[in-house]
Amino acid sequence: MDKLHKKELMNQWKNRKPEMGIIGFYFIETQELFLGLSKDLSVGFNSAKFQLSLYSHPNMRMQELWNLYGENNVEYKVICKLKYDDPKEDQTKNLKELLDICLLEDQKARRI
Repeated sequence: MDKLHKKELMNQWKNRKPEMGIIGFYFIETQELFLGLSKDLSVGFNSAKFQLSLYSHPNMRMQELWNLYGENNVEYKVICKLKYDDPKEDQTKNLKELLDICLLEDQKARRI
């Protein structure tokens, strides 16, 4: 790969606009829903699943359910997507507000 092509790929990566939003882990057996924010929906689920598979997820209840019922008992849901314009702007505050709204809408849901 030449330097020009590599530089072009790096610029595309830096200027990409990943889908951000609220992700949900729904445990079918117990009907428990856990919500969390993700700055990249394509990565959010994989990150949490990786922690769960290593028995190192910070949410102890989620980890307990994962250990008891396994991955096949979980439905992965994109609850809502954040609409934003500038990919370089930090969206953490907006994502936290969106998560709070989602948690208010579903009183049974818990924060990841």
